[in-house]
Amino acid sequence: MYAAVRRYDGVTDPTEAARRVNDGFVPLLRQVPGFVAYYWVDAGDGVMVSTSVFEDQAGAEESIRRAADFVRDNLTSLLPNPPQVTAGQVVATG
Repeated sequence: MYAAVRRYDGVTDPTEAARRVNDGFVPLLRQVPGFVAYYWVDAGDGVMVSTSVFEDQAGAEESIRRAADFVRDNLTSLLPNPPQVTAGQVVATG
């Protein structure tokens, strides 16, 4: 399995960002082959973190591309700063 984690700082409206992600982005991710799970976390203080989990590296990389497109097209006013992106193979699970 592979995961992609994106950290967004400076989120202007976490509630609206969560609504748009849930209504618009999650359905897009579910279409990516190998989709396993997705989590959108409000970490407080204008920080939100997403975690996408896929069966393979190609799915994780596709999620990064789709996230960038979705943010550009739907969330620029709410997520004004580029995310910190970390991706890699899942080496332990619980």
